[in-house]
Amino acid sequence: MSQWLVLTIAMAAVCGVVLTITVLKERRITEDDDPTETPDVIEYLTMMVGVVYAIVLGLAIAGVWEARSAAEDTVRAEAQALHEVSARARAYPAPVRDKIRADVGAYVTYVVHKEWPVMAGQGELTKHGGELLTKVRADVTDYHPRNDYEGQSYQPLVDQVAAVDGARAARADAADSTLPGVVWFGLIAGGAISIGVMFTLQIRRSGRELLMAGLFSALIAFLLFLVWDFDAPFSHGISATTAPLRELLPPS
Repeated sequence: MSQWLVLTIAMAAVCGVVLTITVLKERRITEDDDPTETPDVIEYLTMMVGVVYAIVLGLAIAGVWEARSAAEDTVRAEAQALHEVSARARAYPAPVRDKIRADVGAYVTYVVHKEWPVMAGQGELTKHGGELLTKVRADVTDYHPRNDYEGQSYQPLVDQVAAVDGARAARADAADSTLPGVVWFGLIAGGAISIGVMFTLQIRRSGRELLMAGLFSALIAFLLFLVWDFDAPFSHGISATTAPLRELLPPS
């Protein structure tokens, strides 16, 4: 059973129970009942709808903002590990050192100019990017240190390559959308309901009422756009940038 079917059944069941209880209660009302003694629930329900939706929307914004911040940290961690690989390679002989740095530069250049647009558009990394990182790993692990000085640099270099691989995997996980479809359904439906309940308050055509109704609707639309924009950390408008990696690009 899919989650959408479960959600539909649950919502229909709750609505059915509430409506059934309301109908049965109405049938038991006597002729001497005075409805003016019962508080009007319209304002209360309207307020509760707004409060509940504000909580859900706030949690969604906080979640996508945290995911975007984590994506930026991932890019910085990948760039820092690549920098450490290039810097620590100075302990190796010139041919080995130059080979490591050249392959690191090739990997960074490809990620910035080729892989990043694919990641932003399709939400996944490329196979060639992984192959370039494999070459960097082979450069580091295939070399056999000739003395203690080179031996002391070997394991830190291996660890930094592993850190690059881990950051790359984390970047792949963050490339896709953060919020699942059911959450988007709740956000959009909740926004429509929050705007719809305004019409239960007998809004008239006065300037103040129209202004507040318009501003409230615009605010809901803006917050939903903000969630959508942050939902994909590496695409849309306000996205994580390649700035940490661009600093490692070899001079042209």
